[in-house]
Amino acid sequence: MFLIYGGGELILEGYRDASFQSDDDDAKSQSNFVFKLNGGVVAWKSSKKDTTADSTTEAEYIAASKAAKEAVWMKNYIQELGVVPSIAEPVAIFCDNNEAIAQVKEPRSHHRSKHILKRYHQLTEMVSRGDCRMDRVSSAENTTDPLTKPMS
Repeated sequence: MFLIYGGGELILEGYRDASFQSDDDDAKSQSNFVFKLNGGVVAWKSSKKDTTADSTTEAEYIAASKAAKEAVWMKNYIQELGVVPSIAEPVAIFCDNNEAIAQVKEPRSHHRSKHILKRYHQLTEMVSRGDCRMDRVSSAENTTDPLTKPMS
């Protein structure tokens, strides 16, 4: 028995969010992502970051970088399966932080963020190659926003 996908092009989209220094004990940030394939959730993660961010923008940028790596991995995996249509468009990663989006879209602004580890700047390369893109979403529409809030 085989499962055969009979639709058109696959649409992979990601939502990501981060909270700045949400843990009072160690000042670490919380970040998360949710990926949807044609509207259904296929991957999600919520975790405390291993690095300490100096600002909300930095926390959001680091979270975006990790989400972009996940997006590129999923896109490549689907293409390598060879049994379903590939994902032709860049994967949209939705973010609710304007400064983080500007940081990605304006690489020349990296001089203000040299302290961010180089490995996170791969995000800009992934966007310029067309693997993914950063899009604005309001906090109210950000699927991942509740994942950064403490449970009460």
